[in-house]
Amino acid sequence: MPTELDRYLRKFAKLRVSRNRKRGVAPHKPILLLSVFELIEQGVIAANKIELSPELISSFLKYWGKVGSDCHNPDVALPFFHLRSEGFWHLRANQGFEAVLSSNVKLKTIAALQDAVAHAYLDEELFRFCCDDDARNGLLGVLVSTWFPTRAQQIASLFKIESFQTLLASYKQAGGKTYKADVFEDDGNLLVRDAAFRRTITSIYDNRCAVCEMKAIDHLGRPIVDGAHIKPFSKFYDDRIDNGICLCKNHHWAFDRGWFAIDDNFCLLVSKNLVEEVPGGKPLTKYAGHPILAPENDIYYPRQDAVRWHRENVFTRD
Repeated sequence: MPTELDRYLRKFAKLRVSRNRKRGVAPHKPILLLSVFELIEQGVIAANKIELSPELISSFLKYWGKVGSDCHNPDVALPFFHLRSEGFWHLRANQGFEAVLSSNVKLKTIAALQDAVAHAYLDEELFRFCCDDDARNGLLGVLVSTWFPTRAQQIASLFKIESFQTLLASYKQAGGKTYKADVFEDDGNLLVRDAAFRRTITSIYDNRCAVCEMKAIDHLGRPIVDGAHIKPFSKFYDDRIDNGICLCKNHHWAFDRGWFAIDDNFCLLVSKNLVEEVPGGKPLTKYAGHPILAPENDIYYPRQDAVRWHRENVFTRD
């Protein structure tokens, strides 16, 4: 007698995908499911909440680069939105966007999805199967044999690679990267790049603001601080670690608007134009002349040409 698992096995074998005589099958949905299973096995996805995270996108791009289609774009937004048509994949709306998800509007970009969608989630029964090794292997087997019948060994090897963590390790070892303006072909690559920079910067500062030394991390490991660019990425495409500094939300905002800067001795310069009221806190003007909290390793200190550019082009001294 067919079981619930059998029902999902049939669904995975009959995913509705785009097919074209010239371009072939667009394997977006099966590759996204491969990525979800991988992150569940690795413990990255521990609850039935599937976010459009750097880890998920990095995994999706990894599989696409090896077993995807050269005739289609590796756009993770497509399956993340359209998998809901299969009946087992659901989207939870952000507050205020419920009507958008219940309408016929198609969300076609990562940015649009992040605005409207808090996370995706599976049928509870399917998620339980995904967390069971034997059932998950059965579901994976159907995905691979149906959609990638000649790539089973390659996919098994890829499944063992934690792509985003590997990227972070190589990124830190190389000291970051610089890019050409046209290097990012899609939003997925841009999001993964941005996350690699920001997570590297926050980690080398021990998740502390370089100005006020605030440190706060939630139960999911998300810090209150940002990895901020000193010379803006939109102008210089510079993701080298020494073009970064770790700042809390308030001080990141103030730094980008030139309310304070850093001198060649890594001490703070503060604009004289500020009018501040900070009940129970420390005004920014009180940090003038104080050294920033710097990384333990001096190779990651803010680069002199970067802080000089910021002083000369962003900082409002008077």
